[in-house]
Amino acid sequence: MQTEFLRAELPRDLRSLVIFDHKAFRQYPADWFDREMWLDCEAWWMLMDGKRAGCCAFQKHVDFREDIGQNGQNPHLDGSLYIVSTGILPQLRGLGLGRLLKAWQVSYAIHHGFTRIVTNTRKSNRAMIHLNRSFGFKMTRTTPDYYRQPPESTVVMELLLRVRNPIATRLK
Repeated sequence: MQTEFLRAELPRDLRSLVIFDHKAFRQYPADWFDREMWLDCEAWWMLMDGKRAGCCAFQKHVDFREDIGQNGQNPHLDGSLYIVSTGILPQLRGLGLGRLLKAWQVSYAIHHGFTRIVTNTRKSNRAMIHLNRSFGFKMTRTTPDYYRQPPESTVVMELLLRVRNPIATRLK
């Protein structure tokens, strides 16, 4: 199987992103992103043999704080990559694609010089929490009643990255 990561072209891919989001998160319609949310993110497709199998979305230099009273706005934070969404189509789960997508996200962050990744998920999403932990993410907080339908807490996790300094490496 050939895997490829391709940046979504906005606004051209907007409709496809919304449809994919509905398929990947069909059990939680209240969590679906609207068009404006997708336009506020950098989105990437994960292609398997040329077909869309997964998708993720980032916000660069942003900290996730909307769960603790920031008026729905996440504050700017240099060096922080907020993973807004990570999704694999339901029929393709259990094949290791989530692990592959997470590894790509971490590699993306390191390659682009980020020093921190932050993300959040439903407390009941044990698979995502376990996957994040396996990559070294630490839980920073749990916020009750973040999600509305059904009501549920969000778990916020972060990964601090060690980014090599290319100049210091060459001087050794």
